[in-house]
Amino acid sequence: MLELRTVRKTFNPGTANEVRALDGLNLVLEPGTFTVVIGTNGSGKSTLQGVVGGALPVEAGQVLIGGTDVTAWPEHRRAALVGRVFQDPFAGTAPTLTVAENLALAGKRTGWRTLAPLLRRSARAGWRDQLAQIGLGLENRLDDPIGLLSGGQRQAITLVMAALTDPVLLLLDEHTAALDPRSAELVMEVTARIAARGKSTVLMVTHSMAQAVHHGDRVVAMHRGQVRLDARGPEKRRLSESDLRDYFSQVRRDDAFDAHAARLVATQYR
Repeated sequence: MLELRTVRKTFNPGTANEVRALDGLNLVLEPGTFTVVIGTNGSGKSTLQGVVGGALPVEAGQVLIGGTDVTAWPEHRRAALVGRVFQDPFAGTAPTLTVAENLALAGKRTGWRTLAPLLRRSARAGWRDQLAQIGLGLENRLDDPIGLLSGGQRQAITLVMAALTDPVLLLLDEHTAALDPRSAELVMEVTARIAARGKSTVLMVTHSMAQAVHHGDRVVAMHRGQVRLDARGPEKRRLSESDLRDYFSQVRRDDAFDAHAARLVATQYR
């Protein structure tokens, strides 16, 4: 599970470019759930992932993963608890290694000095089974350099790699945004199967209204570093893409009104 307690993160503090990306954010994700996070540019959703994964330090608040306070943990230490897939399909794999070697690295445990013990036949059988479920014939390409595969194929394998050890938390950072529609659909099918196992708590950031509506058991909409919409259960199932578009239209109108009001106040006190 994941818990954020009054987390604050500010970029360029004390300058004209100050941005409060997370503004006292409180969020709890229950074990085994699949939460989709949406928001406008600058809403804080990418900062949320960076803070949870350990790439960004917080200035206040706490981050707990699996009940453990990891606020002060560096990114590499959190890797034991967190699996992560980024937007770039080429970011999560070693292109000169084979598919099997990449999978072996993803499943390695501390203490191994070579890949040989990790490439045993029993492991390969398990990888073949997992890759066969994707439906791209990747189970027959275990010995091919992963750099020869397409972006969609590599992203699907990266997702399998991230979930291979059933991490406490699986972070998906717009992991289909760089893919063509068919590849994105296949990767989301893999995502849904992994989430359905319930072995990892899944937190997915996306710009896709369709993905937010059709995937996950909870939708969280962020704005100005806070949660503004939180739908789960029957409320989540009733949500439509038009509902979310209406919500963001209202957010933009409110922002425009606030900016207009600020200009009027500034004019009055010149």
